[in-house]
Amino acid sequence: MAKQFKAHFKNVDNTGFGPNSSVEGGRLTNKDGSYNLRKSGLRFYERISIYHTLLRMSRTRFFLFIFLAYSSINIFFACIYLAVGVDKLQGSEQAHTLVDKYLTAFFFSSQTLTTVGYGHISPLGFWTNAIASIESLMGIMIFALVTGMFYARFSRPRAYIRFSENLLVSPYKGGKALMFRIATYKNNHLTDAEAQVTIAIHEHTAGGNVTTRFFQLPLEFSRINSLALSWTIVHPLDEHSPISHFTEREFKELKIELMVTIKAFDDHFSNTVMQRTSYTADELVYGAKFLPMFERSVDGYQTNLQLNKVNEHEIVQLENVVNVDNVLDVIDAEEN
Repeated sequence: MAKQFKAHFKNVDNTGFGPNSSVEGGRLTNKDGSYNLRKSGLRFYERISIYHTLLRMSRTRFFLFIFLAYSSINIFFACIYLAVGVDKLQGSEQAHTLVDKYLTAFFFSSQTLTTVGYGHISPLGFWTNAIASIESLMGIMIFALVTGMFYARFSRPRAYIRFSENLLVSPYKGGKALMFRIATYKNNHLTDAEAQVTIAIHEHTAGGNVTTRFFQLPLEFSRINSLALSWTIVHPLDEHSPISHFTEREFKELKIELMVTIKAFDDHFSNTVMQRTSYTADELVYGAKFLPMFERSVDGYQTNLQLNKVNEHEIVQLENVVNVDNVLDVIDAEEN
């Protein structure tokens, strides 16, 4: 059976994930590289780092968060000015209705928070000036923090690697191999790129429980000097592979998950960058090969890397490869 591994295939115990699959939900690593994990047991503010949340937030959500926070602060202070009395704001004499008074207080708050101060409206009296002073101080600190977050997001080193959506079992040197493809999609230059691939295999034990075993997969090339074009990362399904005897059905039944880590050196940032992803059995295509994704330019002086083809593949017929280890197992079983 495919779930019976040879003794010389030692499973990895330092992945950070436990072997008990019965208490886990779904995949271990999400496609974006984050862990499929939700922490509990502590109060919310103890479990959440605002800095890391804002740093990893998508661009759209980040700008939406800034806009909502800015609007909420102005709404809050506008209510305070309205409670104190809009008549304490010099220049608000033309505001007669409640809506006009609130809008006057709101826009005065936005001018105070941003320290613009057009001068059309100014505070009168102690309490109004005190509130405006507190809001001005908050505005200075908030915009300093926002500016810092903009810089942190802008200057944060990233790998900018695009992974193929599918994991393929392809023909390879008269046998088979597990393959996926990556490419950088920005104008950054990565050198000394290194790939680490760990497979998690969920299998049923005799007691009916589900356990997970981890194996480090040897690669055809685990390191390349430069990630200028695409890189097809290949794990040969030979005698050195713990999954060499897996059939298509066994890949699906055991619910494998391939966890990938790519490390490289970005010479623009002079820093090491890293990106993770994972593939599950549902994303595996058995009997396919990748199509070329780069070609010579029309003028013949450049190479055109077509990033939209990083996942393009075609179905092929896998040869019936006889695995020597499997044959020996059958002979031993017959002799015993």
